[in-house]
Amino acid sequence: MTAGAVSQSRAFRVSPHPAPAGTEPACPPGSPWPLGATLCPDGVNFAVYASNAERVEVCLYAATGEQEQRRIALPARTDDVWHGFVPGLRAGQRYGLRVHGPYDPQHGWRCNPHKLLLDPYARALDRPLRGAAWQYAYPLGQERRDLQMDTQDNGELAAKCIVVDPQFDWGDDTHPGTPMEETVFYEVHVRGFTEQMADVPEALRGTFAGLASEPAIAHLKKLGVTAVELLPVQAFNDERRLIDLGLANYWGYNTIAFFAPDPRYMSGGDINEFRQMVKTLHANGLEVILDVVYNHSCEGNHLGPTLCFKGIDNRSYYRLTDDHRHYLDFTGTGNTLNASHPAMLRLVMDSLRYWVEEMHVDGFRFDLAPAIARNAHGAFDHRGPFLSAVAQDPVLKRVKLVAEPWDLGDHGYQVGGFPQGWSEWNGQYRDRVRDYWRGVEGSLGDFAAALCGSADIYGHSRRGPRASVNLVTVHDGFTLQDLVSYNDKHNEANAEDNRDGESHNRSWNCGVEGPTDDPKILAFRERQKRNLLTTLLSSRGVPLLLGGDEMSRTQGGNNNAYCQDNPVSWFDWSDARRNDPLIAFTSALIRLRRELPVLRHNAWLTGMPDEDSRRDIVWYSVWGLEMTSEEWTNPAVRCVAAVLDARFAPADDGPGVNRSVLLVFNATREDATFTLPVVAGHPGEWALRIYTPEGFFEEGEARTYAAPAKLQLLSHSMALLTQAPEE
Repeated sequence: MTAGAVSQSRAFRVSPHPAPAGTEPACPPGSPWPLGATLCPDGVNFAVYASNAERVEVCLYAATGEQEQRRIALPARTDDVWHGFVPGLRAGQRYGLRVHGPYDPQHGWRCNPHKLLLDPYARALDRPLRGAAWQYAYPLGQERRDLQMDTQDNGELAAKCIVVDPQFDWGDDTHPGTPMEETVFYEVHVRGFTEQMADVPEALRGTFAGLASEPAIAHLKKLGVTAVELLPVQAFNDERRLIDLGLANYWGYNTIAFFAPDPRYMSGGDINEFRQMVKTLHANGLEVILDVVYNHSCEGNHLGPTLCFKGIDNRSYYRLTDDHRHYLDFTGTGNTLNASHPAMLRLVMDSLRYWVEEMHVDGFRFDLAPAIARNAHGAFDHRGPFLSAVAQDPVLKRVKLVAEPWDLGDHGYQVGGFPQGWSEWNGQYRDRVRDYWRGVEGSLGDFAAALCGSADIYGHSRRGPRASVNLVTVHDGFTLQDLVSYNDKHNEANAEDNRDGESHNRSWNCGVEGPTDDPKILAFRERQKRNLLTTLLSSRGVPLLLGGDEMSRTQGGNNNAYCQDNPVSWFDWSDARRNDPLIAFTSALIRLRRELPVLRHNAWLTGMPDEDSRRDIVWYSVWGLEMTSEEWTNPAVRCVAAVLDARFAPADDGPGVNRSVLLVFNATREDATFTLPVVAGHPGEWALRIYTPEGFFEEGEARTYAAPAKLQLLSHSMALLTQAPEE
């Protein structure tokens, strides 16, 4: 956009309210579009949506962000957008907003011009947000609480927005474009991944640059994952309660600035560090997925801080109760953003397109996605504003869209409920796999369904198995090491008397709670970890690996480490961890999955015979005979084998060659002897590639078995065997 373009304005009205003392005369009207601060050759255009404002001011600050230098009232209002063009401003200019209007919480309005606010479209902030008394629009400790407006100015202390130059040399950057069914997600925290990585320069540890450093990328490539899924990187606020306890919001699910990378993760304060990270990861074949939080903000409930939306247009941005003072809370955080309102919906869509077009990310994981997808009446709705807007958007059609398909509102559990074009975190997969491997009776049928891609959940929507993002562990809950080491959560360090976090974890400590020197228990835990990882990487659907599980990362039994920005959450890169044999096993598993199209083919398994009586999947008992209905419904049966026929997963479905796969499972507490089945069309030998009590075998060193040979499996173990490629 040129300066001439923004200096032309459509019809507008100037606020009839006089500017306060110290405010400059009105600047040129500029343009109501685009929203935010737009850098032009000879100045900056500002545009702010504020439907009930009486005046909107832009406050300009010195480079230190402390001294206010100018205050300019935006002179024009087009519909509900206030706008103005300020000549002479350059990239790097610090600024904030003040919104004059009613402070009437009982009617839903919370304008307080004494409080400097963030621009909802700010591209960068000058400092991390840390909860403090100055963030509140009412005086703390007073009897009337939020009904009384605080008149103390917070401009000196408040975080400032920064005008950003959008130019960046992307060179020949291209999106890797990994098909969803060939994707392996790696969920990772920007700080935690490299904070203790000694090979990364100290100044870069815990930053975007650290994540893009050679040692970090070397680990990701060694693993073979295809996409890093970053916990929230949009600017967020540390809750005042946590700061008073000496803690911090480590996970970052407390965002407020949906266009701005958090300054915590920038080693030099330049948002181009994020762009350079993306460019470097792309050059190494790795996609970047952002975990985004558009369901709530860090402003909390009616007693929470006022940083942005509350003070600009509270009734437009939030879902309010009928009394208008309080907030509807489908999220458990105190508020819910109202994505059914045009202003909030536009902000979400503009933000998503910005991260794709300007920052080159490859997709999004939507935190508590049903809360965003609710309509104006609060119901989850396939045809509601948000899902309809996404469905028709040509930019978002190019990227991966993954929903966390639950929130805390009515009918908030929507696993399997999202429309075509979406994948979902499959919480039922997690529960089914955990129950099976800890030996729960009656778990076999659900486990088999999970292994096959969860057609019972996703088949009705005519989506393939790639709709299911399969997970065993994620940031929220036990790590893999802790899943096999603790029966109970141990969250005492969170200072909530161990009341926080999930109490029903479907975990099993394998005999002793926590650390032990017992070699039998330690060996059993290693076997269970390999069982869970092998199941994850051999299931239809899209696997998600929690970062650090490949090196047995532990949080000491803390299953809700959201506030632990310390070694509890950080990766331990000491030699003992770096050389953990589980890393090599996980890497081999991912490579084997890539080599076997039959494991990742995006088609539902039917078990129906073709013209040669071959079937895409056949299930067998320990006797080498097809499973009977009585065996499927017997709650004590937890031994089973499955043959996946390569004929039904053509090699051109992706990298790899046609090889049929035999999976053998024993989730009982007794050793089992399996008779390998004689399968139509499979006359050759089976090569043992994975046996979880021992590990992974390369093809040249694998033991071979010809059906009906016997295969011994220890208690709680599994095996994966392959046949030679078909002609």
